[in-house]
Amino acid sequence: MHDDLPLLDGPRLAPHGGGRPALLVVLCHGVGADGRDLAALAEELAPDLPEAAFACPNAPEPYALAPSGRQWFPLLDLSAEALAAGVRRAAPSLSRFVSAEAARLGLPMERVVLGGFSQGGMTALYTGLGMPSPPAAIAAFSGALPLLPSPCARIPVLLVHGEDDPVVPAALTRQAEEVLQRAEVPVTGLYRPGLGHGIDAAGLAALVALCRPFTRLPRA
Repeated sequence: MHDDLPLLDGPRLAPHGGGRPALLVVLCHGVGADGRDLAALAEELAPDLPEAAFACPNAPEPYALAPSGRQWFPLLDLSAEALAAGVRRAAPSLSRFVSAEAARLGLPMERVVLGGFSQGGMTALYTGLGMPSPPAAIAAFSGALPLLPSPCARIPVLLVHGEDDPVVPAALTRQAEEVLQRAEVPVTGLYRPGLGHGIDAAGLAALVALCRPFTRLPRA
């Protein structure tokens, strides 16, 4: 059905503790970067989640505004309608990657956490909430929710944003939090004073806390 979709690939990390993974964490990079950007972040997280495997897919398109880097969708138009069309366009490829990676590792979707930063956060949020078999939880850093999928999964969502972000205003995450609350999605918002367009130690700790319960689920 989706044979024409671009196949995603990118860096992967085996569990820090060795052995078979109990959890898969998929991290989606921001516009103009690639999977290596969040693979470096995964290396920081790995010691705190020793049972987790990580996958950091490269976005499907070359970055339109530079000779290197990737994008999940074009950002030439920043209107709400264009962003909604963008996440809708990117979702099928990411959804297929997440499902295939979980299957490759022998993990059910209840052992998958999907996250992303900036444009990757927008894409992860929309994609994860709209998957027929959704992940266990979603984390979006410095992102937004341009469009609420229908139907929308009621799974735990972590939203983290720097209050001083000059690229993606924190107001967009506050709007996303309100939309998700109205949709009865269990959402937690973490807003970091003084933080710009980035991820700090508090955000990483919140992601670890989100992931950790799913590493303790009984093995199938």
